[in-house]
Amino acid sequence: MMPVKRSGLLRLASYNVQKCIGLDLRRLPRRIVGVLDGLQADIVVLQEADKRLPPRPAALPPPVLAAAGWRVADFGPKGSLGWHGNAIIWREGAPLDLIEMDQIPLPGLEPRGAVRAEFDTMQGRVRVIGLHLGLITRDRYEQIRSLAAYCARLPDIPTVWAGDFNEWSRLPALDSHAPRMTFLPPLPSYPAPRPMGPLDRIALGGGLRASGHGVWGGRPARFASDHLPVWADLVLPALLQHEQGIVDAGLHP
Repeated sequence: MMPVKRSGLLRLASYNVQKCIGLDLRRLPRRIVGVLDGLQADIVVLQEADKRLPPRPAALPPPVLAAAGWRVADFGPKGSLGWHGNAIIWREGAPLDLIEMDQIPLPGLEPRGAVRAEFDTMQGRVRVIGLHLGLITRDRYEQIRSLAAYCARLPDIPTVWAGDFNEWSRLPALDSHAPRMTFLPPLPSYPAPRPMGPLDRIALGGGLRASGHGVWGGRPARFASDHLPVWADLVLPALLQHEQGIVDAGLHP
């Protein structure tokens, strides 16, 4: 069972959906939606959300998501759910307003990219970056540095990076390349039936904190894709300050 989300927190998840092809080799978008529903997330970052060959049509069709109560950040191109397979969706009715988004080219031998969406929440603005890094170690490190440089040019606000980092090591191999970000302890998410590799990760910056994080391995996640989704309950700085104020008031009436 997924933990119940505490009021005021923002639950974010990341899920490599492998073009909606499960371990039974069937492409079943509605099965992926079933996994999304189980996460009880406000925002989900997706990888491999589009088919591989041009014009890269959506593997997870927007009408299917809309029918299930999800909204989609329109990164284009037309017919695709995301950009370079990266997409960001959020739950209809969640206290979120999409105010800004961008495509982020990444260096390397393989065609890779990231996407950025900024939301207004009840506790202020939050920046969400979804990514899918390369298979080559040198490229991954260069992509992390490029992304860190990109973020350094933006206003310093609560920021989360989430996606398939393609990093097998449980050592802090990525941290030194993005010193302003704090990576949550990696947990095995791949392959889905018997997870061994912590490929899917979440990193926080700009004062953002997590009250909990984990891997969701419930049905049908163990056979809907080759990855399991990861999640984190995020605490924005404004909520931390509010709660600290309540504590201080209790200690010093």
